[in-house]
Amino acid sequence: MSAIHRRTSAAKQWLENLRTRSTEGVIFVTSTLEPPLQAELRRLNIPVVIVDPAGVPPQEAPTIGATNWAGALRATEYLIGLGHTRIGFIAGPPQLMCSRARIDGYRAALEAAGLAVDDKLVHPGNFYHEAGFSGGSQLLRLPDPPTAIFASSDQMALGVYEAVRRRGLRVADDISVVGFDDLPEVRWSSPPLTTVRQPLAEMGLLAARTVLRLAQGEKVESPRVELATELVVRDSAAAPRS
Repeated sequence: MSAIHRRTSAAKQWLENLRTRSTEGVIFVTSTLEPPLQAELRRLNIPVVIVDPAGVPPQEAPTIGATNWAGALRATEYLIGLGHTRIGFIAGPPQLMCSRARIDGYRAALEAAGLAVDDKLVHPGNFYHEAGFSGGSQLLRLPDPPTAIFASSDQMALGVYEAVRRRGLRVADDISVVGFDDLPEVRWSSPPLTTVRQPLAEMGLLAARTVLRLAQGEKVESPRVELATELVVRDSAAAPRS
């Protein structure tokens, strides 16, 4: 497994390693397949599968993802169903397709319910704990703060937990929090986090199977596969206080 982070020198060394190791295939995770790299992999006849592509993937590269839009829609609908009308949202990196799909799902749910999309309730983030803490703190300082916060990753949701605690408030009792991913640790958070389960293990398994099929000369029927997300209801969201 390698991480090259778009560094030219690292990418060159990585390609050299592929040449010398008789690599059967490559799986990219949450990244963009740059044209020069794509051309070199094609020249080496190494098949490629992209998991959760950052940008628009090349047409010939199969991609494996999750139903990010539908998952965010369902989570927001759940909060609306509990009675929340002011729902904050902490977004992921805007360059990632999954981030854009999640914020679009959030907005679609609000619009379908006849609720205004208030830009003051949408805060930028990066999927990490610190961004959740910062975004949660700023949302809670608003003159008319949200009664629920939907963080587009579990790590950011746990950052929101800390922001809530530091204001002397309680998750669920005073403000509802929902995450996205269903990381193993969130079932042990206090309270256990309601979140959207992203089928990460299944995505990885399907990517591995797909790249092996390509290496054996088989063709892939569908270039884009999205596995279903699922709302996992625990104890971090409740009806807003009247």
